Amino acid sequence: MTDPGRIRLFFTSLGPPDAPALLLVHGWGGDGREWSPHAEALANTFRVIVPDLRGHGRSAVPERNNTPAEMADDLAALLDVLGTGPLVAVGHSMGVQVVNLLAVHHPHTVRSVIALDPAHGAHGSELAEIPGRLAAYRTKGARAAAEFVAGAFSPAAPPGLRTAHIRTVLGTPDHVIAQAYAGMYTLPEAVGIRPQSEAYLLRRHQPTLTVWTSAEAAEWERGTLHVPGSRVEHWPETGHYLHEERTERTIELIRDWTLRHRNTAPPPAIAPG
Repeated sequence: MTDPGRIRLFFTSLGPPDAPALLLVHGWGGDGREWSPHAEALANTFRVIVPDLRGHGRSAVPERNNTPAEMADDLAALLDVLGTGPLVAVGHSMGVQVVNLLAVHHPHTVRSVIALDPAHGAHGSELAEIPGRLAAYRTKGARAAAEFVAGAFSPAAPPGLRTAHIRTVLGTPDHVIAQAYAGMYTLPEAVGIRPQSEAYLLRRHQPTLTVWTSAEAAEWERGTLHVPGSRVEHWPETGHYLHEERTERTIELIRDWTLRHRNTAPPPAIAPG
C-alpha cells in the first residue's frame, strides 16, 4: 500500500526493478488477484506492477469520484512515484478504459497498450440497456453487478472462476459499483459509448493490441486504428474474462507484444487546447 499523493493504493511489484515494466489493470468489480498467474509467469522477464484500483480490492475507498478518469490519474501518480518510466499498460474491460485514459492524459507513462475485451464501443441493444443497468446498480449495488458477472463466462471457463468473480464483486462497495459504471457510460466525460469511443481512440497515439470476444466489435475497432503497428484480434468462443479463461495464451500474447515494444518511445505530450 502506498500513497502517491492522491489516494492510498494497494499494489504488488514482481520481477527485476530494472527490467522492462508492465502494468496489469483489472476491471469493474475486480481486483489485482485475477492477474496472479500472469504476474508470476511474466516476472521472469519483466517488472510487473499490479494495482487494485480505487474503491476496489485492498485500495482506499473514497465516497466520491470512483471513475475510470480518476483511476487513471491515480495510476499516473503511482507510476511516477515508482519511477517505472514508460511501460506497456494492459487492461481488461473497465481496465481498458483506465489504461486508455492513462495513455491519452499521461502519455509519458505508456509505451503501448494491450486492451482485453474493452468496456468501450457500446451500441445497439447494449446502449439501450445502460439506463436500466445504472438504475439497478444505484439501488442494488454489488448484488446487481453479481448478476451481470455470473453471465460473463463461456462453458469452457475453468471450474471456480465464476464463483471467484462473484465473490469479488460482492465485496466491492455498492457506491463504487454505481459510480464506476456511470464513469464508463453516462457521465459527461465517459468514453464507453461508440461515438465517444471512436473520438477518444483517435487521441491514443501509442501502438495498441486489442483482443475482442465479439467479431462485430473486433471489426469495428479495426476501423479505428491509426497508429502503425496496432492490431486487433478476435478470440471466439471465449467469455468476457478471456485473460483467465485462456491464461497461457494471454501470457504469451503479453510477453510477445511487450518484447516487441520494449523500446518504443511514448508519444510527446500534447498541450490541451
